[in-house]
This record gives sequence, C-alpha cells and structure tokens, in this order.
Amino acid sequence: MKNIGSLDKSIRIIAGLAAIVLGVTYKSWWGAIGLVPLITAFIGWCPVYSIFGIKTCGTSSCCGTSSCETHK
Repeated sequence: MKNIGSLDKSIRIIAGLAAIVLGVTYKSWWGAIGLVPLITAFIGWCPVYSIFGIKTCGTSSCCGTSSCETHK
C-alpha cells in the first residue's frame, strides 16, 4: 500500500542523492544513509508514515484500492 505522494517522492530522491554525493565526497559511510529515502521513494511506501497513519499521496488511488478508508 503506497503512502508517498509525488512531491514527497521528489524531495526524497533529491535528499537521498545529496546525502550519497556528500558521503562519497567526504569519504564517509554516512552517505549510505541516502539509500533510505531513495528506496522509500522508489517503492512509494514509508514504514514510519504507516506507523503514524500518514499519507502524502492525497487521493485514494495511492492506496491501491478504490475503498481506501483514509481518503473517504
């Protein structure tokens, strides 16, 4: 079930790539942290959002069903 909208996805991709670039530039393993926002952006699901019941997609289409309880 997806819970990440297009703006959220774009921000996560930019932040993830920036963290990876900084990690490589400064030769730090902290750049690996950039993989987390990239992975969540590409799969469209954030486990932290699920815990707190957050959805940034804005429509029921992101839920994967037409009977989405969150967007009724």
